[in-house]
Amino acid sequence: MINRKNFIVPVLLLIGLVQSMYGQQDAQFTQYMYNTMSVNPAYAGSRGQFSAAALYRAQWVGLEGGPKTQTLNLHSPIRNSKLGYGLSIFNDQIGDGAVQETYIDGVISYTIDVSLEGKLSFGLKVGGNLLNLDLESLSKKDQEFVAGDNIENKFAPNFGLGVYYHSNKFYAGLSAPNLVETEYFDRSGDDANAVNFLSKERINFYLITGYVIDLNNNFKFKPALLTKMVGGAPLQVDVSTNFMYNDKFTFGLAYRWDAALSAMVGFQISDQFMLGLAYDRETTALGGTQFNDGSFEFFLRFELAKSFQKLVSPRFF
Repeated sequence: MINRKNFIVPVLLLIGLVQSMYGQQDAQFTQYMYNTMSVNPAYAGSRGQFSAAALYRAQWVGLEGGPKTQTLNLHSPIRNSKLGYGLSIFNDQIGDGAVQETYIDGVISYTIDVSLEGKLSFGLKVGGNLLNLDLESLSKKDQEFVAGDNIENKFAPNFGLGVYYHSNKFYAGLSAPNLVETEYFDRSGDDANAVNFLSKERINFYLITGYVIDLNNNFKFKPALLTKMVGGAPLQVDVSTNFMYNDKFTFGLAYRWDAALSAMVGFQISDQFMLGLAYDRETTALGGTQFNDGSFEFFLRFELAKSFQKLVSPRFF
């Protein structure tokens, strides 16, 4: 029988937060197509209206210390200009608060028309993150874990770049949200040169794309792809297929290569509000454990109706 408490340290080791981590990946999202500004700053202002999107993800529910992630993205175009601006807030917790990272970034974009329908945007994100690491709480959960010095509100500046093309039916983007590789480490013991724990932020590169196909008057179909590349870690490929019915209800499936299967549903409650839900089931050995009930995501978007009326049809991305 698996002991829940004994899982927390191996899980933290797997995700690379202790013991010489060399290829840390950013948090993953199943509903990335609705949370685009978190991975590409050039998306800011692209919806043509003020947009606020909040997402909550609980990963590996039932497994003690599983990651919990919250994002809040606010963005809007600047009237009568080619500029967009935004604010991105991201919080990630692992190990019931033992490890917590908070990113706060300001975003600006510049858009040019490249065809009658096509627009090309360039984005810049500037800010930083706060890291809190409570090693004492880990040692209480596992007596064999050797604790070092805690890290409290360690601030590290960062910036990111992105380029994003979109038309009414197609989009594609390339980005690196965090370009500064920051090292966090703990030195303990008599040897000042000894590093017991090392965490290094790596540059994550994202390639996203999607296409909308009108099947008939009621149904639209959109395949989408997200590819994430980071040195020292496996390539992550997310493939999703979504249908939209009557410009209100969306549903679909997704597959994260060698990692998880997902189901997604969404509902455009009104011109202002959209609600989304996703569920992941791991296809790895971790997904078969009795304490892992899968991962859940909740998504809520608010947009100003006045600007929304200017759109020919509701945007699928």
